[in-house]
Amino acid sequence: MRLFIDGDALPKLLKPIIFRAIEKQNIETIVIANKKIDIGKSIFIKYIVVDLGADEADNHIVQLAKKDDLIITADIPLADRIISKNAHAIDHRGELFTVNNIKQYLAIRDLMQNIRDSGEMTKGPKPFGQKDSQNFANQFNKFLQSIKKLS
Repeated sequence: MRLFIDGDALPKLLKPIIFRAIEKQNIETIVIANKKIDIGKSIFIKYIVVDLGADEADNHIVQLAKKDDLIITADIPLADRIISKNAHAIDHRGELFTVNNIKQYLAIRDLMQNIRDSGEMTKGPKPFGQKDSQNFANQFNKFLQSIKKLS
């Protein structure tokens, strides 16, 4: 398993959590973004900066990801594309996207976008906080432990 990080919107609170796991478990990691993102120096981390553009980082991740890789992203359409490749996706708040739930998340996202496009004012996501960081850490750890058991 390789770890891909969609770095464009990665919360700072998650960087030390992810870095510790990479170092502790020697996880080959690729951070992809359209600007320089730093989660730490490690022989296990490769940084790729892609051109500016709406889906440049996402397209690059999809191109490189293979079956059983893990992608950390808050981008639901990207998670959908990853799951269709039999890879895994976790969002910044600790939600593990699966074949069983991704279409529901995508439908809700699209519905909210349609509501916003019609001129309706909607609330955005609540600010990212310590509880979200803890939820992510728990789900990330649980996922890594399940991979370890399969090895």
